Amino acid sequence: MKLLVVEDDREAAAFLIKGLKESGHTADHAADGRQGLFLATSERFDAIVMDRMLPGIDGLAIVAALRASDNKTPVLILSALDGVDERVRGLRAGGDDYLTKPYAFSELLARLEALTRRSIGQGGESRLQVGDLEIDLLARAVRRANQPIELLPREFRLLEVLARNAGHVVTRTMLLEQVWDYHFDPQTNVIDVHVSRLRQKIDKGFAKPMLGTVRGAGYCLKAAE
Repeated sequence: MKLLVVEDDREAAAFLIKGLKESGHTADHAADGRQGLFLATSERFDAIVMDRMLPGIDGLAIVAALRASDNKTPVLILSALDGVDERVRGLRAGGDDYLTKPYAFSELLARLEALTRRSIGQGGESRLQVGDLEIDLLARAVRRANQPIELLPREFRLLEVLARNAGHVVTRTMLLEQVWDYHFDPQTNVIDVHVSRLRQKIDKGFAKPMLGTVRGAGYCLKAAE
């Protein structure tokens, strides 16, 4: 998942983003309401984690603005305000779920996964297919020629990005931004290592490879010819 975290507490945001990345997701961070509204309306996210009380623009005001502009991105509201009336206000403003602080990260992650499954079920893509390779986005399962392939979270995200761009070159920069959430080149072989592992899993044992390297450009996933 590509997520937006709108949280003014830097320590809380760092903890949350670290957990999301370790779970194989990417996350952008907005430290105040104005930046949060700008990012939420200028980029596509699978879900948004929205702090209730923010400097600049209140979290509920951001959610209301998104819904008024027909932005249907699922929003999980985080708040220290745990009264029933506050939860009702959050949901009526357009929030899809409401989680009070302090929270368990595992619960937050499960709620985000449920929100994105629900969003996919309401009209988004639930499957990707490239040749005989099938990717179930809901179950996070992969099969090739009807044989199950076990992938780690980061490998799954890498394959998803490649599959969404099937037949086209995906550059290292694109992978760094969409899979690792790096907006700079760390000058490591992290991409090469993960692509190599992914290639072993989806190509090894099959007659024709699907994942190719385009020298000097990036990588390309395409149906076996």
